[in-house]
Amino acid sequence: MMQLTRQAARDLLLAAQGLTKLPRRAATQADVLAAIQRMGVLQIDTINVVARSPYLVLWSRLGSYDPRWLDDHLAAGALFEFWSHEASFLPIADYPLYRRLMLDRRKGWRSSHEWLAAHGDDVARVLAEVGARGTVRSADFARTDGAASGWWNWKVEKQALEHLLNVGELMVARRQNFQRVYAPRAAVLPAWDDAAAPEYAAVQRALTLRAVQCLGIATARWVPDYFRQPRSESAPMLAHLAAEGALLPAQIEGLATPAYIHPANRQLAEAAAAGTLHSTVTTLLSPFDPVVWDRARALELFDFDYRIECYTPAAKRRYGYFTLPILRRGALIGRLDPKAHRQEGRFEVKALHLEPGVALTAGLVGDLAGALRRCAAWHSTPQVVIRATDPPALAERLQAALAVTPTG
Repeated sequence: MMQLTRQAARDLLLAAQGLTKLPRRAATQADVLAAIQRMGVLQIDTINVVARSPYLVLWSRLGSYDPRWLDDHLAAGALFEFWSHEASFLPIADYPLYRRLMLDRRKGWRSSHEWLAAHGDDVARVLAEVGARGTVRSADFARTDGAASGWWNWKVEKQALEHLLNVGELMVARRQNFQRVYAPRAAVLPAWDDAAAPEYAAVQRALTLRAVQCLGIATARWVPDYFRQPRSESAPMLAHLAAEGALLPAQIEGLATPAYIHPANRQLAEAAAAGTLHSTVTTLLSPFDPVVWDRARALELFDFDYRIECYTPAAKRRYGYFTLPILRRGALIGRLDPKAHRQEGRFEVKALHLEPGVALTAGLVGDLAGALRRCAAWHSTPQVVIRATDPPALAERLQAALAVTPTG
């Protein structure tokens, strides 16, 4: 059984996620798809105080790239949208797995079939419009009930579109200004036959193996969260896969529960165990990045107690509305509350908090300045302004480092 220190496990997870070192060349459109395939899932979120989450997750791994490339992959059919960890972009090769979950009513909204059956006339009208137009947006339907729009106060046509998406009758053909454009499944995947959907047991096996591979190393508690599989099925499945040799047993120092490694990551795991695999990346992470979206795992593995506070009343926030975790050289060392003012070309750091015990060194300041400079440049907001930091001495040193023109 392979034994890994906590730091070795962190480095293995980051290597599996493509966060071992900064890219040495400019990203390409193919790199965007490869990064999503490597992660297995790219969670969607609409908050855009900086780049929306799926685009930021890719930037953390690829550096500067054209966000339109993600949209282009969706429109080209290399990706599809459905529920996984949450609403997500997913590699099209995994469609058969998720189609089985749709057919078995194990993913998506459980109420969708009932809602569609209870609103037959509205559904028929929406489907007729989709058939006539080929594709539709929610915005193509005028609201007629007099109610105000809101996050969940959807007009009936929007509800119909979303429920039809949940049961798989419609798919997202593309996004337009980040708004979904819906089309019939037959138009997006004309060759698909539901007979090709594997049995549920095969789906669970495939997703369990994929989750372990994407995490680098995983315990039974971490695995089901990745693709939101049933927790009760996780431990027996992992034990069975290890017994047959499909997974490698491992142990993480300080954790009582057994861990597992996918054979595809064996060489990385051996390097991590030998102390020769190290993440040298310093970057900013989305709150919905796979590295931190499981808050309990982030605490257990990285000793990083994190929550997103955008749903917390402003007076009760400790760190800020949309704080981004700071990854530095294999550790989560702090968080910052940013705002990209695109029209003014200014990237504002409202607050930056280092974790207790993180030493304020010249190397740390330089790494932080580099990460902020790269993120701001990608947002086309090259002027970085630091408002407040903890410790306070970091603000002046970081602002001074940002004023220095980088070489090389």
